[in-house]
Amino acid sequence: MKTATAIANPNIAFIKYWGDKDPDLRIPANGSISMNLGDLHTVTEVIFDANLERDELILDGRVPGEMAIERVTRFLDHVRLLAGISDFARVTSENNFPIGSGIASSASAFAALSLASATAAGMKLDESSLSRLARRGSGSACRSVPGGFVEWQAGEEDANSFAYSIFPPDHWELIDCIAIVSQEHKETGSQDGHLLAETSLLQEVRVADASRRLDLCRQAILNRDFEAFAEVVELDSNLMHAVMMTSQPKLLYWQPTTLAVIQAVGEWRKNGTPVCFTIDAGPNVHVITPGENSPRVIGDLIQIPGVSKVLVSRPGAAVRLVGD
Repeated sequence: MKTATAIANPNIAFIKYWGDKDPDLRIPANGSISMNLGDLHTVTEVIFDANLERDELILDGRVPGEMAIERVTRFLDHVRLLAGISDFARVTSENNFPIGSGIASSASAFAALSLASATAAGMKLDESSLSRLARRGSGSACRSVPGGFVEWQAGEEDANSFAYSIFPPDHWELIDCIAIVSQEHKETGSQDGHLLAETSLLQEVRVADASRRLDLCRQAILNRDFEAFAEVVELDSNLMHAVMMTSQPKLLYWQPTTLAVIQAVGEWRKNGTPVCFTIDAGPNVHVITPGENSPRVIGDLIQIPGVSKVLVSRPGAAVRLVGD
């Protein structure tokens, strides 16, 4: 038996990934920028065992449905091909945050699975190769491989579509205060949602302007300019959800409490608190603020009716082996 265990953080995208040039390879329609969430994590153990008759998956203490197992098996088939092995694997994965509700659980899941499975299979991949491997499982997983503030270079093919760190975790103490509106598993996952992006009349416009928004976001993080950062992050989030809402069929992830949080954030910023929101494919709202303001923001968020709790995270590190 060959075994390895890895830990990875989910990430929150400031400039979003939505829609693919190549759905099979998960080559994105546009580049993206994100921040790893260091206080949230997935820990994944992979054991390749010649005695197994098929891949096995335990997710948060339970055997998931066949679709999840098939997705992991497809990914492991690629790892086996790269490593030149044939053994099936037992995969055990644990999360310390709700999965399937718009907190990028597939990102940390496949980043951790990439490092653990590659290591257990006897491969030593550099960061860009590991990012490319993780992308095969979930597009946003490629951004959870490097540490801190990360940019995913869209590329045109497998070889040049990967993520890299643009600033380390300690560059800027931004705090993500995640207002949990729902922990229910979303009806339409991101994987299916990406396929619908091209059915929206707005997707072409969103993608055409992406390079400008990437430049604005990158510069705002470099200069720790929260006002410029907030403006481009909220714009980008709204553009992605506009595409979702105008797709065929439409995707509407927001709930009444989602909108209540958005409105509250706008009022707080108007009254002088540096704060902004962004929302991934789900109802939960990521409320971003510099570290010194986070206690107040957390306290205000939990007072909003419908917010069940607030998860809090600082910028996080790269994927790593447990014990390293």
